[in-house]
Amino acid sequence: MRRERRAVGARQTLRALHRGVAQVVYVARDADPAVTRPIVELSQRLAVELIYVDSMQALGRACGIDVGASAAALVAEEPPADAKRQRKGGA
Repeated sequence: MRRERRAVGARQTLRALHRGVAQVVYVARDADPAVTRPIVELSQRLAVELIYVDSMQALGRACGIDVGASAAALVAEEPPADAKRQRKGGA
């Protein structure tokens, strides 16, 4: 994973997807499907690039942490303008 701004872990990744700032989502193949399924489904629904990684340990290492991670995302600084309008109920 590149050294850009990121969300690490299932909760942070889901939060980034909901806010519309996730640009690429990484999911560990050996993570609990009950944890990763909502992330995968939302990524697909939002047409966010989804990349599978062999293991939680490898994903955690790539994110610079000493423990495994089930999911991670590269995030933009600000949500796209159209995402802000959608959240506010606009066009």
